[in-house]
Amino acid sequence: MINPFLKTLAISSLWIHPVFSFTKPIDFSHKASPWILKQYENRENKQSGDQNPTILVYMKEEADLSNINTSSTRAERIKGVFRTLVSNAEKSQANLVAWLNSEGITARSYYISNLIVAENVSQNQFGKILKRDDVARIVGNPKVRNRFPQNTNRASEDSKGPGANIVRLGATRVWDEFKAHGENIVVAGQDTGVLWNHKALKSHYRGWNGNQVDHSYSWHDSVHKSAGGGSSCGYNLTTPCDDHNHGTHTLGTVVGDDNEGNQIGVAPGAKWIACRNMDGGVGSPEMYIECFQWLLAPWPQNGDPIKDAKPELAPHVINNSWGCPKDEGCDGGEFDRILKALRTAGILVVASAGNDGSSCSTIESAPAFHSDLVLSVGAVNHRNDAIASFSSRGPSTYDNKIGPHVSAPGVDIRSAVKSGGYSEYGWSGTSMAGPHLVGLVALLWSADPTLIGNIDETEALIKGKAEPKTTTQNCGGVSGSAVPNNTYGYGIANAYEVLKERLNKK
Repeated sequence: MINPFLKTLAISSLWIHPVFSFTKPIDFSHKASPWILKQYENRENKQSGDQNPTILVYMKEEADLSNINTSSTRAERIKGVFRTLVSNAEKSQANLVAWLNSEGITARSYYISNLIVAENVSQNQFGKILKRDDVARIVGNPKVRNRFPQNTNRASEDSKGPGANIVRLGATRVWDEFKAHGENIVVAGQDTGVLWNHKALKSHYRGWNGNQVDHSYSWHDSVHKSAGGGSSCGYNLTTPCDDHNHGTHTLGTVVGDDNEGNQIGVAPGAKWIACRNMDGGVGSPEMYIECFQWLLAPWPQNGDPIKDAKPELAPHVINNSWGCPKDEGCDGGEFDRILKALRTAGILVVASAGNDGSSCSTIESAPAFHSDLVLSVGAVNHRNDAIASFSSRGPSTYDNKIGPHVSAPGVDIRSAVKSGGYSEYGWSGTSMAGPHLVGLVALLWSADPTLIGNIDETEALIKGKAEPKTTTQNCGGVSGSAVPNNTYGYGIANAYEVLKERLNKK
């Protein structure tokens, strides 16, 4: 059956190329996501408010990153990606930007995936943009309420010494035997924000030099107005703040250590930076995209994203304990170009698999379901190595490939919270598991700088030295007795075994 909305558009000539106006209407709906088409259909049927939708317009022209010299220095490699993306966006977006300006449409340009965000676009304007030859696809900018983990009723581990989850990962053996703690590595979290001066985080913040703080290139807020989450922090923040706890908790697992016995982090020698991409737990594709762009080439608060950008200050590895699911309006491909660019730049992206298990095919949100572009992580109970019931299973609903890649502790995890203390009860979620892998990468790249930016080899090491785990659950035609499988992936990540393998071979 033909969607009545599409039929209406065809009759009104919004979808018809003028040359063929006397023939069968040309249907351009394949260039638009189902969610954004539904928004305009609701407006047609008077089921929505007065404001027209905000749309994300992806230009057809993709930046050619094939000439990036991946053997050059880290700074030059990232600068090369940055310059190529900016040049491509400026050239390919110019014509459409001029037209949007002539229409009085508020628009924002993003080079990292060559897209334009346009606000309050009428149905007629939408149709005209959709017909353009230089436009590849149009998607929406839905409000995404993330499915965060909750406190459990189980009390946290003893606060003295390394957490049992840190020990289970093998991090303490790395500290003792290889003397690696993540030194000279910068990690990043894009999340609900962070309490930067938490006693377990302050000394590890790149913006703190021991005497004074400078947030210029170490913090960014992509939340410029309310998205419905009721942030307690406000908006356009020039100073880090966490309106949920989630961002503080996840970063704590990566680097946290207060030198008072609370050893909650895998890589306490690393430095961290952060970007807020949610309003009280409610995000949107544009917020996520803006954070990714800032992470590739940080710019100061109120600065210009291109003129003031410093690609050389990009992090080595990024934690992503969030998701953008299709059932909340995300298209699935919003981050494809972004993740390719970051990988080309040598920046490793870690993504939590999701908390929608225990059924198969529940890795159903970006960025985790981009199997070839991220390192996805499932959650296990570090006390018995059992896969968590909530941990999303593969195969990926985006590319039908095995996921998660590996698993890590994600049940009853003790870490920092925005009150300045520590979670009285452990938190459980794949959000807690992902940061363990970010810390593992920091340990590995700190111990062997020749691996920095070599994502393929790094991921191969992590997968290859994971402790194989099998299950009776068969998913996606893959037996649970196989390794990898769609429950544990290649198994439980082990930092010690990864570094031992790498350093003994050198």
